[in-house]
Amino acid sequence: MKVTKTQPDALNYQVSIEIAAADYAEPLKKRLNQYRAKADLKGFRRGMAPMGMIQRMYGDQALYESVNTMVGDALDNFIKEEKVRIVGEPMPSEDQPQLSWKAGEDFTFKFDIAQTPEINFDVNKDDKIVYYDINITAAEKKTTRDQMLQQQGSLQEGKKAGEKDYIVADIANEGHKAEGVYVSISNVAEEARGAFIGKKAGDKFQLDVNAAFPNETDRAAMLKVTKEQLANLDPMFEFTVVNVKTFVAAEANQETWDKMFGEGKVTTEEQFDEKITERIKATHEQDANYRFGADVRKYYVEKAALELPEAFLKRWLVYVNEGKFSADQVEKEFPSFIEDFKWQLVRGYIMQKFGLKVTREDVKNAAISYVAYQYAMYGMAGVPDNLIQSSAENVLQDQNQYRRLEEQCEDNAAIAKVREEVTLQTKKISMEKFLELK
Repeated sequence: MKVTKTQPDALNYQVSIEIAAADYAEPLKKRLNQYRAKADLKGFRRGMAPMGMIQRMYGDQALYESVNTMVGDALDNFIKEEKVRIVGEPMPSEDQPQLSWKAGEDFTFKFDIAQTPEINFDVNKDDKIVYYDINITAAEKKTTRDQMLQQQGSLQEGKKAGEKDYIVADIANEGHKAEGVYVSISNVAEEARGAFIGKKAGDKFQLDVNAAFPNETDRAAMLKVTKEQLANLDPMFEFTVVNVKTFVAAEANQETWDKMFGEGKVTTEEQFDEKITERIKATHEQDANYRFGADVRKYYVEKAALELPEAFLKRWLVYVNEGKFSADQVEKEFPSFIEDFKWQLVRGYIMQKFGLKVTREDVKNAAISYVAYQYAMYGMAGVPDNLIQSSAENVLQDQNQYRRLEEQCEDNAAIAKVREEVTLQTKKISMEKFLELK
């Protein structure tokens, strides 16, 4: 067997593997004997079938397996001996000769292999990165206060329906009726919304429900029928308003504070104001940290100045996603892919440089935080720990989710270390200006 290489540049190899018939003769013989030992053919004792019969039945498969094992071993040895920092995986060259796969013939295989560049840069106090300290304004505190009280609010009886209110109505025509239907006026098609504005209990009006509620799923739920039954209904209905519901924010009192923060945790307006400030600061800090992480990525990707085998990567992405992505699709998405890939390399270098590790416990804690956040997004506070733990374990069973969380932990570890090592240039900024940053 002969292995040769050509290297057009520092990041790309073409490896040629020539396998003569004599090279695979012995491995092929052993493979056929293995098939013979396992063969259970009618008329012959197990393992005693004639070799000629075994060759006719399994010869092509045995040849393919024997040669491919040799090719795989040759590639592995080449990568180890050359210390290739492999990216992707070896890929058949575009000038790969056609193979006939006949025993006794010689074979030539050509592979393209690419590697990542060597990475070497410092992370120290000479690196200056801005960290934004976002100001808290009185207007922002008022908005947050209103939102917090609104979240604890409730539907109450109203007099006349406004744009953000609800009506409860009985609706009917000669073919169908539905009672006690809740209608959120803000969800009605804009051109039909006027039919509801200003209505009060006892008012009646005609309405084309197809025009007012274009979403078939919502319309079927309102009329209490299936989507399939909609086509058979006359869309003109009479609405009789039963009552009007308006959403009223909670008052800032002890009952509301206990619901928000736990019994007795907040007892005065001053303490409530402190909690509002804490919430805004936490949100600002989260926004500032996210921006800092993005700036760290940009700074060190630029500092590393990585040159990558982009032509190889484009071909490889099409090759490994055969049938899923065309070359045009890969070309379109490649800029975002290559930026993410560069950061993965830089992040890996930073973690190796400082001996950072991400454990399964780190990933589990990230899963717990993720699950708790999801519950909070749906307004589910105070979810029992055992339910959060169980949901987190389910998340970890999904390999894609596990890898996503693992990468998130790696990001956090690398960025936290950078923050310790570099010079932070703290800059005060308003939220308006912060949102304008590019």
